[in-house]
Amino acid sequence: MTCFLFLAAGIAALAAPNADRDAVARIDRVYQEAVKRNDAHTMKQILHPKFLLVMGDGRRFGREELLDDARRGRFAYELQDEEPDSQTVLVWGDTAIVTAKLLLKGTNDGTPLDRALWFSDTYV
Repeated sequence: MTCFLFLAAGIAALAAPNADRDAVARIDRVYQEAVKRNDAHTMKQILHPKFLLVMGDGRRFGREELLDDARRGRFAYELQDEEPDSQTVLVWGDTAIVTAKLLLKGTNDGTPLDRALWFSDTYV
């Protein structure tokens, strides 16, 4: 699964050398937690209006589709967490790429799901 996430509000330049990386890592964890809780409000704050989620099989979903899924509780997660210590963040200029292994367990419209996947989120 590949996600392209664009921050609606930019990240201010920070003094410490790893501050940008740490800030993006935190934002990505906040986003993952919002997805887990179906918190459409927080998701909307993080996702750019032109957000695009591209699945491994080529299916694409926009921001509004994900927000609608969250609002109606399409996914009910028991587990939707990054595997500990799997997250890496690469910052290059105004762009950051987060990669991590995501562990999922719950239901999708009532159908059980239980899987692990690697994802990359791109933040600008």
